[in-house]
Amino acid sequence: MTIPTGALTDAAALVLVHQPVPADKVVAGSPTTGIHEIDETTGVWEMTPGAMRDVEEDELFVALSGVATVEFIDPALPSIELRAGSVARLAAGMQTVWTVHETLRKVYLPG
Repeated sequence: MTIPTGALTDAAALVLVHQPVPADKVVAGSPTTGIHEIDETTGVWEMTPGAMRDVEEDELFVALSGVATVEFIDPALPSIELRAGSVARLAAGMQTVWTVHETLRKVYLPG
């Protein structure tokens, strides 16, 4: 759903349809993810508790709710802890492991 210029959307209240994380990406648990694309490069993403591997895109995001740890595999960087209000930037190609302790919801934008 594209949001018209000047319109308001409550990203915290959006209902997201979840899908199981593909088995080859699961590290622990049975996480699911849901997404609501606002436009081609911006959206709301959510992950339930568990851990998954990912390869990132250029992205800036703000965590709206939840608690998670992002481990950077390549390049090897210190892990980050996410909570409501956390802001982080990811670069295309980064290999990560997301471990969600409490369902994480974020708004992402082009980085």
